[in-house]
Amino acid sequence: MLWILVVFAFSFLTALAITPRFMVFLRGSNIVGIDQQKKGRPLLPSSGGLPVAFGLLAGIMLAIAADTFIQPGRLNLTALLAASSTILIVTLVGVLDDLNIRTTQSVARTGTKEYRIGLRQWVKPVMSLAGAVPLMAISAGASDLALPFTGVIDVGILYPLLLVPLAVVVVSNVNNMLAGMNGLEAGLGFVASLALGVYLLQVGRLEGAIISLTLAAALLAFLKFNWFPAKILPGDSLTYLIGATFVTAVIIGNAEKFGIFIYIPWIVEAFLKLRGRFAVSSLGILQKDGRLGPRYPRISSLTHVFLRTGSFTERQITLGLIGIEVVIVLIGFLIFS
Repeated sequence: MLWILVVFAFSFLTALAITPRFMVFLRGSNIVGIDQQKKGRPLLPSSGGLPVAFGLLAGIMLAIAADTFIQPGRLNLTALLAASSTILIVTLVGVLDDLNIRTTQSVARTGTKEYRIGLRQWVKPVMSLAGAVPLMAISAGASDLALPFTGVIDVGILYPLLLVPLAVVVVSNVNNMLAGMNGLEAGLGFVASLALGVYLLQVGRLEGAIISLTLAAALLAFLKFNWFPAKILPGDSLTYLIGATFVTAVIIGNAEKFGIFIYIPWIVEAFLKLRGRFAVSSLGILQKDGRLGPRYPRISSLTHVFLRTGSFTERQITLGLIGIEVVIVLIGFLIFS
């Protein structure tokens, strides 16, 4: 446990130290986004997944170094290196999406005005499919699945060749849907990854626990700069990073049932966005009193449940959704621990 805490602290401190420097770099490189729900709609440095990735990978590399030089043989280093490759490849998809920026504003599919154009909708799932290759190559995870009615079945080679790439693509892209509020993406990701890491520690799956806990540590540091009012925006690089890291930890840690359960908010969000044909935003319209009003006539996002009332600020909506995830996590521990 001591060196797990050291790895967590190292990830946290790395992300904490490097995020301000990335903020300067991103703004100087004109990699910026509009903070849509603030007065004056200020431009902020975007693509916050980059410093989080540095913090996460710093922790994983420290764990690998400790296993190599201090206590050899405790970890599956092949799994950790494959996981790092998957996370980096999928994060790169989000970075490329963040880099496609115009000098003038344009109207996005969701109706909001943006400088960022991003990649085409079909391109991102196709590109993120490459991120599954390292996990497929090492045949990560266990092929025996516990299903509700049929019991445990062994799907054999279908697990690494079909289910793993499907999970990586779906989770990475679905994680990008519940976003837009200051602190929302990082806050939800922190709660889910911390819970998954603790669960994997309980069942003795150290590789998955390290992956998940290093993400939690880096996100906690990032929240210092992304919490309301944000100084940096997460961008797609962060949402794709969170999704890729979460699904990788679930696969390597063989924690599919617990992982799916605590991922309920994102699953619900995906179906709500499907209802809106993926052409709706999670954002509201800023009112004079600082509260947010609805942008659409019907609910097509979890944030719209709060927006319909017109009674909540951006900070309150973020806290409300994080609170829901905390409750789901606690129920998950009661059911699966």
